[in-house]
Amino acid sequence: MRICTLLGLVAALAAGQWLETTIVLPDSAYPNAVCYNATDNKVYSANYKHKDVTVIDGATNQIVATVPADSGPYALCFNPVSNRVYCANHWSGTVTIIDGATDSVITAVPAGERPVFLCCNTVSNKVYCSNENSDNVTIIDGATDSVITTVAAGDRPYYICHSPVNNRLYCINNTSDDVTVIDGVSDSVVTTFPVGDGCWAACYNPTGNKVYVGNDQGDSVSVIDCAANTVIATVPAGDAPQGVCYNPIDNRVYCTNYSSNNVTVIDCTADTAVATVPVCTGPWPILHSPVNNKVYVAGYSSDSVTVIDGATNAVLATIGVGDGPSDMCCNPQQNRVYTADYRGWTISVLHDSIPSGVEEGVELQASSSKPGPTIVRGVLMLPRDMTETAEVSDRVPRPVLLDAAGRKVLDLHPGANDVSRLAPGVYFIHQASGVMGDASSTTRVVITD
Repeated sequence: MRICTLLGLVAALAAGQWLETTIVLPDSAYPNAVCYNATDNKVYSANYKHKDVTVIDGATNQIVATVPADSGPYALCFNPVSNRVYCANHWSGTVTIIDGATDSVITAVPAGERPVFLCCNTVSNKVYCSNENSDNVTIIDGATDSVITTVAAGDRPYYICHSPVNNRLYCINNTSDDVTVIDGVSDSVVTTFPVGDGCWAACYNPTGNKVYVGNDQGDSVSVIDCAANTVIATVPAGDAPQGVCYNPIDNRVYCTNYSSNNVTVIDCTADTAVATVPVCTGPWPILHSPVNNKVYVAGYSSDSVTVIDGATNAVLATIGVGDGPSDMCCNPQQNRVYTADYRGWTISVLHDSIPSGVEEGVELQASSSKPGPTIVRGVLMLPRDMTETAEVSDRVPRPVLLDAAGRKVLDLHPGANDVSRLAPGVYFIHQASGVMGDASSTTRVVITD
């Protein structure tokens, strides 16, 4: 089927953003994380309930391999020095090491209890794995594919980021509200100091040699001076900061506020908040693309991605993706962004330009801040807000797809729905309101050859 983008994407098309395709993973894969292999132009998906990693060609968006892992693939990272991909297996307490060239398993090394995050130190060619239940960090040699040592951290370590200037690792300890600093050469703890309440995510600013930590329960961002290993500022943010990323072009940090549905923009020169940008519901993962200077914010609760202009902080588009986007990565070669749609068992691919000829398959209605349903290569993506009423009450019918004669042809569910077998034509998504006296609603969609 030809690419067909439907309903609610006027702003996205005008801004050059669109949903290029949806990569359907095996049932119940639950992709939890994605990472990009810049050496071989591949994208890797950690499939949490499938004990494997899906490999996607970055040029064609085709699945090229499935690599076995251990129980609960949870986090990924790429090591460009040795062309290795590392997969932290949450339930088995191991890290699977994958050859980036052949997509074969080199080995699996032991980690601590419940590994949750991976970070690569390209200066010393090491990989660090935080283990949230054993309160430590496993250090892996990137050259020998073996564990060097295990370093004690604080209570429930999670995010780790690396300062190449000082060759130090900053491990964010969520429950003890502090940061453990690890020397990248000696693999020893340099110091531990407090940050904000419920510290969670972190990102590194190479311009100022600073680390920014989002404090989930403190509604703030702590700024760490990596030279002095001290907190030099605390910036107020929104409700429940969940993710942070750095924009090197404009020297800004962006913090997603999960409960207030907005993003706090921080000027890294003064370390002050300069803007608050409203975004999709339940913003969590966030990344900056240096190719187009845009910030991508994934709404885990709204099954959508908000695109922000890095220069103006203006919202350019809100694009519907798969169900429960939990992670993102950027492919700079093709200027694509990939979302791991955890509940939808798909990978959504966003592109920064419209291919020639796609306009013929586009039918648009009035612009809307909510993402509408989209059809891409035989997959109908349905936003969660079109089904959430039915999920609350089992007496409310779920949305169905009707043909032009009003006959039901398919029961619909949030995320990916296979419509590849349907004949081209006009169809209607019929949605019951669930409220007495309220009329049901229908949404017109078109399937083209």
